Amino acid sequence: MEAKKKEIKKPTLFTAVLPLIFMFVVLFTGLVIYSIDIKILLIICAAFTICVCMYQGHTWKDIEDEIVAKLAKAFPAIMILICVGLMIGAWVVSGTIPFLVYIGLQIISPKYIIITSFLVTVILSVSTGTSWGAAGTVGAALISVAAGMGAPLPAVAGAIVAGAYFGDKMSPLSDSTNMSAIATETNLYQHIGHMFYTTVPGFIVSCIVYLVAGAHFASDSQVGQVDEIINTLGKLFNLSMPTGLLLLIPCVIVIAGSLMKKPTIPVMIISSAVAVVIAMAIQGFSFSDCAASMVSGFKMEMLHTSVDLENIVEQIPNLLQRGGMSSMMNTALMAFCGFSFIGALTVCGSMELILERIMKHIHGTGQLITLTVALGVVMITVIGEATVTFLMIGGMFRPEYIKRGLESKNLSRSLEDSITVVEPLVPWSLAGVYMTSVLGVPTVQYAPWAVLCYTGVFFAILWEFTGFGIKKITKDSPAYEAYLQLSGKSAEE
Repeated sequence: MEAKKKEIKKPTLFTAVLPLIFMFVVLFTGLVIYSIDIKILLIICAAFTICVCMYQGHTWKDIEDEIVAKLAKAFPAIMILICVGLMIGAWVVSGTIPFLVYIGLQIISPKYIIITSFLVTVILSVSTGTSWGAAGTVGAALISVAAGMGAPLPAVAGAIVAGAYFGDKMSPLSDSTNMSAIATETNLYQHIGHMFYTTVPGFIVSCIVYLVAGAHFASDSQVGQVDEIINTLGKLFNLSMPTGLLLLIPCVIVIAGSLMKKPTIPVMIISSAVAVVIAMAIQGFSFSDCAASMVSGFKMEMLHTSVDLENIVEQIPNLLQRGGMSSMMNTALMAFCGFSFIGALTVCGSMELILERIMKHIHGTGQLITLTVALGVVMITVIGEATVTFLMIGGMFRPEYIKRGLESKNLSRSLEDSITVVEPLVPWSLAGVYMTSVLGVPTVQYAPWAVLCYTGVFFAILWEFTGFGIKKITKDSPAYEAYLQLSGKSAEE
């Protein structure tokens, strides 16, 4: 006789909320009070949520399959991270990053390093549509320049993250921009145009903050050390012109590859291979040195120079000793721990039930948009993965927006303002882990300076109360027929 399948209990409001409450308590207590590694805390949250799932009647196989599915979606991002580590190691040994620092220290005023970091990453991220690419290339170089100046790295890193996610939000090439439009069935360019209402004011506020912060930094910085760093870098690497221009080739390859929409990983590998050739031909490193730098990161001991390495300015080792694939291995472990919790939470069905209950109490336009933004922030904080969040909230809320006579681009903009730009502020999200890995600044330190990542939420809620930038469905709207059907109204009303 065939064994009876175990009955699955429908989640109650209590069992739905319990894993989330447990998570917030554990993360706050562990991170803030006891400074426990977040990976352990996520495993604890996952274990608790798994127990809830099994109480509901789910099998370990159900939970395991969902965790594996989540990890499978994250695997391409993890591969990119590992390639970034390899590429940074290659760029250091080739002299590419030292050259960028060398030039940057000469042409960028300490007074403008923060806003320059913001504007440069804005331009690159909008052009390429990739926040990760912008932060991993020019962002990594700018943070090195800032370190050489003695600039406040959290402020510079925050400006880089904000600039990178401006492009991730506004570029038609961005996967986040496209996903938000897809999830809400909104025309891509109408979606981008509608985001100007919240993004342009945020851009202006960010520029003001970074200008003021830069002016304050300039008066306190140790600018006198800049010349020493420049001279030392010139002695450690061959950075003379015009040979130095060859050191930019690895950067050009990555930027050109992004603009041409070539696959990220092959482009990074080609850039790294070219950097290795440059390292051996121009800088005089052996292939074994290059390999070690790409695997374990660059070490000062690799340098063959007459310079007294023990007595050089302390910023130099901080600038150079970085990169390597092994430096990104922590990210893979973070992904495993994070998606173990997210997978169990998905099986539990917590978010679906909570959203269903909340919608019963939402009436006006203001409440609906506020709820959208609030849920976007909460869900990206809990889940740590933007695509899933876009699809869940977009699919659930679009009929409600249409029913209430609101264009779907109001929804798509709200999702971008609360999900896309908030994701890099979540320490356990892949975006947060990536930015920390590439920039070398913990998420909690750069987050207060990522001004643009907060302003979207602020202006989204502000415009909701004023009605500014809220677009209603008209007879000419593509969603007009759907509006009539969902609202039960006739064309004459």
